[in-house]
Amino acid sequence: METPSSTISYDLNAAGELIQGTLRFENGRISVFEDGTEVFSRGIEDVSELCQYSDIGCGRLELSLKDPSDPEKALPQSENISLCRFSMSHTEEAGEMCKVVNYYLRNGTHSVIDSSVRLCCEKCGRPLMKGTDVCLFCLDKGYILKRSLQLMKPFLPKVALVAAFALISNLLFALRPVINARLTDGYLSPAQGVTPAFSPITGVLVLTGLMIAVYALGQTIGIIGQRMANRVGSHFSDQLRRTVYDKIQRLSLASMAKRPGGDLIKRITRDTQTVRSFLTDQGVYALESLFMFTVIFVILLFTSPFLTLLVFIPVPLVLLIMSRFWKHIRLRYDKQWRQESRSTSILHDIIKGIRVVKTFGNEAREIKKFASANESLAKVSASNEKLWAVTFPFLGFFIGIGEFLVLFFGGRMVLEGTITLGQLMQFVLFLGYIYTPLRWLTSVPRWLANFMTSMVKILEIIDEKPDIADASEPVEPEIKGGVSFENVTFGYKSYEPVLRDVSLDIRPGEMIGLVGHSGAGKSTMINLIMRLYDPGAGRVCLDGTDLRKLTQKHLHDSIGVVFQDTFLFTGSIYDNITYARTDATSAEVIAAAKAANAHEFIMRLPDSYNTLIGENGHDLSGGERQRIAIARAILKDPKLLILDEATSSLDPETEIKIQEALARLTKDRTTIAIAHRLSTLRNADRLVVLDKGRIAEVGTHRELLEKKGIYYRLVMAQKQTNKLRGEAAKAYAEANG
Repeated sequence: METPSSTISYDLNAAGELIQGTLRFENGRISVFEDGTEVFSRGIEDVSELCQYSDIGCGRLELSLKDPSDPEKALPQSENISLCRFSMSHTEEAGEMCKVVNYYLRNGTHSVIDSSVRLCCEKCGRPLMKGTDVCLFCLDKGYILKRSLQLMKPFLPKVALVAAFALISNLLFALRPVINARLTDGYLSPAQGVTPAFSPITGVLVLTGLMIAVYALGQTIGIIGQRMANRVGSHFSDQLRRTVYDKIQRLSLASMAKRPGGDLIKRITRDTQTVRSFLTDQGVYALESLFMFTVIFVILLFTSPFLTLLVFIPVPLVLLIMSRFWKHIRLRYDKQWRQESRSTSILHDIIKGIRVVKTFGNEAREIKKFASANESLAKVSASNEKLWAVTFPFLGFFIGIGEFLVLFFGGRMVLEGTITLGQLMQFVLFLGYIYTPLRWLTSVPRWLANFMTSMVKILEIIDEKPDIADASEPVEPEIKGGVSFENVTFGYKSYEPVLRDVSLDIRPGEMIGLVGHSGAGKSTMINLIMRLYDPGAGRVCLDGTDLRKLTQKHLHDSIGVVFQDTFLFTGSIYDNITYARTDATSAEVIAAAKAANAHEFIMRLPDSYNTLIGENGHDLSGGERQRIAIARAILKDPKLLILDEATSSLDPETEIKIQEALARLTKDRTTIAIAHRLSTLRNADRLVVLDKGRIAEVGTHRELLEKKGIYYRLVMAQKQTNKLRGEAAKAYAEANG
């Protein structure tokens, strides 16, 4: 198996000068590179610790060495070996490297740095956008455009048809200058050598009518093409949103956790719309402009090569300015994207947690927080628009210099008789088909910067490999409910294990209670059973089959869960219960509600099971929400039932009813329950006591009390707490009469 390698970047040398540095830990060795050249490398057999120190405006990493006379002690700090210095933007990465190395020193196990804390690009050292591992500077722009076209592939025939309508429309419009030239040279200002086909009045009427007909036909075809373009754009945008949303649904919890909710919402909504606008609207316009530009350029070249040369004199200067301007504008729109994402995330959190906000009376504080984020976004947006408002007219003016040159020299050529007045007018009118694409070209950096930023964020989601994926040849055996942990070690970060070498066999139909202090690993065991994460070492099996060999759907169809934080969807109570099984009959739904002791309070509601509840069921009490969640799990009729503090929100009277219902429910069904109120686990077949990520005790309630170990101390502490609460309540009642 390949040995893990951990790498971070840093940006300062010993003299405090900016460099592109890399620090790598691999095979028990630390190596330091400056500008691609290795400047330091050594093993860490005699190292006590990798230390991080903060100075004024920067930080440094140093190796603390063991004392040869006493390996349990470290030499004085003055004997440390300096590895690198870095600006404050690299502080978090440096801290993660310390954890990786020091974990290896303690346990002899290699691990890797969590990508969610990587703040700088490994290649160029520039800061990364929050929530992404992609550097916009090092990204292959051609690859992004290629992937974009791949996403558009199903729509390309329709896009081509839209472009064809646009081209026909533009060609019809392009006939107007030609007709105008014939009108001028033949009738309005007759030129030498031109023989009119009609009398002056008839000729003017015919050519004017022809111009009107050409214009009307061009507009009609243009309208048809625009309607088609809108339909194609809407369908492409819809498909892209579905693709991103489907992929987000398949991301692991680890991937979801490193991105704010507002960030993901923005990728599905704003970013997909930005990509659609660039590819369908601007893309079609670019195709028709390129075609018309080529056609008109050839016509102008045949009309007057000299005047055509004058038209393009300013273009090289404008292109040079744009190439210099591109890097600057891309950074600005990168910053604007981050500010928009931050503002959206704050808004998402405030709306989602509005009850907490109001409970603590922090409306003014949250208004100020959102106003501050919105003000920052407004400043960045205004700055970008101000820059663009100045730059775009400036570039447009330079582009238009050629038109003035054409008018001056073309006018002289008319006076000299080199060309006719009609030819000059035709030439000048055709300039619109040349300058419009050129002026559009000056705005491309703005659209391209927006498009690149949004497309990178979308592709990052689409291309991300799921941490949790089905095996190449998965199996779907009959599930009986036996669960086993075999030497399982797991940490949400590999160098910070939550579970350490856990082994446990749970028999089918057995009820297991997980007990321990907060952070002991109870919820982590539940997460591994549901395969929300995969263990770092060892394996978790269901009926002897490694969970990684099962299809995720087959596994989750066999598990029913009631979480500590009950979540209900906006909709009816009936819809929330049938979320577990959409094909359930009304009788089955009512039976599940009765088993959860929820039927009585549901029938008291205005519309009983059809009563609509708000987001997350805030219209209901905590106990009512919990009972609906239990009914949802009961309806699923799972082989394996997981109760994560399922009775934490219930009053004592309701809790008794729920315990009776759960006793019936858990019969002949494997049940794993977590509860802080230890009294709720008295009837469990076995209690598993976790302590610091390890299984410390296993036994029945009575056996563990007799053992007088960790479980005994937890029970005694809880009794003491309940006693103090009772005394406090009694004293309060006496004081208030």
